[in-house]
Amino acid sequence: MSWKPDITVAAVVERDGHFLVVEERIANRLVYNQPAGHVEAGEDFLQAVRRETLEETAWHFEPKWLLGVYRWHAPGKPRSTLRFAYAGSVRDHEPGRALDTPVVAAHWLTRTQLLALPARTPMVMQCIDDYLAGARLPLNTVMSAANS
Repeated sequence: MSWKPDITVAAVVERDGHFLVVEERIANRLVYNQPAGHVEAGEDFLQAVRRETLEETAWHFEPKWLLGVYRWHAPGKPRSTLRFAYAGSVRDHEPGRALDTPVVAAHWLTRTQLLALPARTPMVMQCIDDYLAGARLPLNTVMSAANS
């Protein structure tokens, strides 16, 4: 059997010691995550992370660096996730924009606040810790063709 992970992107945005995160209802449980989601057909990774951030937070995201590539396998689940996390900044908030399901709200929280809340996956805090440790790779470290 071949390995076919779910390919996702995530945005890590820090402003004044606070990180942009989404509160999501997953399996009747509230959890916290970076703005993140699946890469859609015809998208490259940068297009996907911009789209997902806008859809989930109503903020326009501009990636500046590749933070890292993360693999996670949920216990008891048949699929793995391969996450391409990008660090950058946001601009042009659209506060009246409806957020995608299953997002309940977007928040700006500190690392300490996030530690006290349930994360959707261990990748959430790993991405924040890697960001705080100075992980920064050029955007062209991973290239994705829009038609792949």
